Amino acid sequence: MGASVEVFSGGTAVITGAGAGIGAGLGRHAALSLGMRVVLADVDVDAEAVEETCAGIVREGGRASAAVVDVSDAEAVQGLADRVVEEFGPVRMLVNNAGVQQFGYLWDVPVSGWERVVSVNVNGVFHGVRAFMPHLLAQSEPAWVLNLASIGAVRAWPLQTPYIMSKHAVLALTECLHQEVALAGGSHVRVSAVLPGAVASRIFDDARGVDGGDRGAAEAEREAMFRVHERAISPEEAAETIFRQAADGEFYIVTQPESVLGAMRDRAEQLVARRAPAPARSRFSE
Repeated sequence: MGASVEVFSGGTAVITGAGAGIGAGLGRHAALSLGMRVVLADVDVDAEAVEETCAGIVREGGRASAAVVDVSDAEAVQGLADRVVEEFGPVRMLVNNAGVQQFGYLWDVPVSGWERVVSVNVNGVFHGVRAFMPHLLAQSEPAWVLNLASIGAVRAWPLQTPYIMSKHAVLALTECLHQEVALAGGSHVRVSAVLPGAVASRIFDDARGVDGGDRGAAEAEREAMFRVHERAISPEEAAETIFRQAADGEFYIVTQPESVLGAMRDRAEQLVARRAPAPARSRFSE
């Protein structure tokens, strides 16, 4: 943790999707273990949760502010970026974390369900980058951008297609962004893709199923994901690992190296062999 404190202490971190799960864990760790000022953002339905997280941080001596922001709204995210820079100055770290889940066969997924995943998981990252990057490039202080992908960004699983597609997109976006920042002369801005394994959160509780078609298959997949929580690491454990690897300059940040790096190796071998994917029981299986 020593290197993380030295690198990040005193800076401002902006974290989306911070009402619970990894987002809340990152916020608490940044504020209470690393001494950062944190701005925790989430949608209005999670406003109470993010306020409670901030209040808890403040009670323990940390610095935290809550913001109600829908990351699918480009103007709202731009407003957040402008307010944070005006009030707190340079941003040390932006974490594009907000994400939602959708279960069901692809042909059963409602259009609204598909669009919800794309608007939050993909567009939300784009809006965050678009709003904050000009500020980060213009400042002289070092800055970090962490985009939350998933172990699902390097694997493919049935009955979670919208989510898996979105995380593949986030990984590709982040890989391209890393190159673009270098081309633009932003050597002080470090971009990383975060690929967590199983981390305790509410994402499966809040996930949507299908209105018609095979509802049973969608709910069975949800139940299978609930069972994953039996071996999920805590958000606090994930946060400590994420910040440590970010401080070390890693581009691909992984919370559980054994399973995530194994998935990355499997993906590379599958592509080289041009092997068609077989149905997988769990995207977290080693």
